[in-house]
Amino acid sequence: MSIHVKSNVKWVGIKDWETEFFHGTEYKMGRGTSYNSYLIREQKTVLIDTVDHQFSEQFLAQLEQEIDLNEIDYIVTQHAEHDHAGALSALMAKIPNTPIYCTEAGVNSIVGHHHNPNWNFHTIKTGDSLDIGNGKSLVFVEMKMLHWPDSMATYLTVDNILFSNDAFGQHYCDEHLFNDEMNQTELFEECQRYFSNILTPFSPLVKAKIEEVLSLGVPIDMIATSHGCIWRSNATQIVEKYYEWSQAYREERITLVYDSMSGNTRMMADAIARGIQAESPGTSIKIYNISRQDKNVILANIFRSKGVLIGSSTMNNVMMPKVAGLLEEIHGLRFAGKAAAAFGSSGWTGGAVKRIDARLKEAGFDVAEAMHIHWKPDSDALAQCVEYGRNLAKAWSSMSVSSQPEATFVAKVADETTAISTTEISAAEEASVEDCMAAEVPAQALSTQELAPIGADEHGPDCTCMICSVCHWIYDPKIGEPNQGVEPNTPWAQVPENFLCPECHLGKDVFIEYKG
Repeated sequence: MSIHVKSNVKWVGIKDWETEFFHGTEYKMGRGTSYNSYLIREQKTVLIDTVDHQFSEQFLAQLEQEIDLNEIDYIVTQHAEHDHAGALSALMAKIPNTPIYCTEAGVNSIVGHHHNPNWNFHTIKTGDSLDIGNGKSLVFVEMKMLHWPDSMATYLTVDNILFSNDAFGQHYCDEHLFNDEMNQTELFEECQRYFSNILTPFSPLVKAKIEEVLSLGVPIDMIATSHGCIWRSNATQIVEKYYEWSQAYREERITLVYDSMSGNTRMMADAIARGIQAESPGTSIKIYNISRQDKNVILANIFRSKGVLIGSSTMNNVMMPKVAGLLEEIHGLRFAGKAAAAFGSSGWTGGAVKRIDARLKEAGFDVAEAMHIHWKPDSDALAQCVEYGRNLAKAWSSMSVSSQPEATFVAKVADETTAISTTEISAAEEASVEDCMAAEVPAQALSTQELAPIGADEHGPDCTCMICSVCHWIYDPKIGEPNQGVEPNTPWAQVPENFLCPECHLGKDVFIEYKG
């Protein structure tokens, strides 16, 4: 079943009410998802993306009810992951010579997934356009690492629709398709859950990419995502939220997460929370047992928090396995601008608390002194925990927070075309399209990081190293980057503007000062 989107654009995707997990079992979806595919019928007919591979047969059957497949002039594949391009092989088996428009990295990803290197690929770069007749064109924008190297978005002129790929989407299946028809609170929850669990590691790129897209100066009437709703009412409110979320977002909130063998660490968590609440009654406090509650909800709350406490009993002189797994995810998500502390109980050495403390520091948190209790906490120990909570609340009280949001969206129809200028977002940070384009380097190139790893103890007070905010590769001026012709002893200011991180292949704009 197709759904009319606007003018000659139809949604031809699949709604998946049953799926529970994404990325293996790492992302739990409580409200299903949708795989959004779009059919544009102007003088030229274009299909943007397909659907998950498990729905290939259903997708093609429904598409053939809309159109003779041989009438499709172009296929735009914005991302090669199976939930976007899973039905591509089945489609190409029927129309094998149809041109496929994608990024250069997209060719590698598509071939890697579908093993058909002889398909008719046409690679695009930011700013390239494709005339589809009736005075309309598709304009392409590379979206590297949002959230794959092959990611791109597509803008339809005249109709002013941004086909945004994974950006601005959510794993949310609803009987409706448009944002103004959906439950606004549920929609907000799923958008924030999606951003915090999937896109947070790439926050610096989200900010830069929003500025790049808006610098084009084009109006945006609709945002057609790859999952979840199509934003047609007050469409750019989600762009504004993404921009806010991408900048070390934090609310007046503290989250405590723990696992406990005998309930002792849980008692500590409750007591610490009481102390925080007594000292700072305006702070929202959330407590979760990682073994019993939704990990992705926990991560979304950590994303929202200014402070985080992680607790565990000690088992075999290490932390509980689910706590260890959570910390590994926290490290990968690269939450920015947050404080943290470790706590826990043990019968002997308390190895868990020491390990949690170390992992929080590795993950970039501003870590306070840990709290460790031997055995089951008695009244004195619990009083110490309450006081510990009070002291943390005092120490974290000076942390600035983002503007407190309404936990919902506003569904209102704008009176005229919605368009945001970059000056509304950041007058000081406007980049042209050309400034944001960079040449690729071979993925096989050996990085200097591999040749000469740098230990934290090698960075003295005069360190001038720079670190990639996406993959954490470190540029050390003393070593340079010989694979890109950057000689040893080259300061960062003299590194060429076309320099790319050897690990994730992103440009200089994602590097920040290394602070150890």
